[in-house]
Amino acid sequence: MVYDFKSRRIMYGLTLFFIALSGFAQMPIFKRYYIADIPGLGWLAQFFVTHAIHYALAALLIGFCAYVALDYYFARKNSGTKKFQITEDTRISASAWVKIAALCGLIITGCFMVVKNLSGIYFSHGVVIGLDLLHLIFCMLLLGATAYTWVRTRSWIC
Repeated sequence: MVYDFKSRRIMYGLTLFFIALSGFAQMPIFKRYYIADIPGLGWLAQFFVTHAIHYALAALLIGFCAYVALDYYFARKNSGTKKFQITEDTRISASAWVKIAALCGLIITGCFMVVKNLSGIYFSHGVVIGLDLLHLIFCMLLLGATAYTWVRTRSWIC
C-alpha cells in the first residue's frame, strides 16, 4: 500500500484558499471594491459570516497540520515496513521549512488573536496592531512560498 498524497494536496489547497479568502474578507476590501456585488459573492461582505468561516477553517488547518506532522513522524519511524513510502534518508525541503515556519507563526498569532477576542482579556493597542501585522506577514509568507513551490513544482520532501 502506497500513500496517495493527492487527496492531502487537494484538502490543503482548498483549506488554504478559503482561509485566506475569509481572512482577507474580514477586511472591508471586498465591499469597498464592489467584489461582493458580484452574484454569489455577497457573503464576502458579511463580517460575522467570514469570521465564523475563518475560525472553522483555522481549526481544520490546525488539525490537518497536526495529522500530517504525526503521520510524517510515524512514517519515518516505521520506515522498515514496505507500506510506507518515506524512508530514513527522506528530508524536508528548504521551501517546506519556510512553509512550516509560516504555518507555526500563523497558528501562534492566530491563537493570540482568538484570546484577544475573549471577554475580560485586554491587550494594548500596540500589541493588537503588532499581532495583526505579524499574522498578515506570516500569511503573505505562506502564500508566497506556496506560489513558489507550485510554479517551480517543488515538494515538501526531497
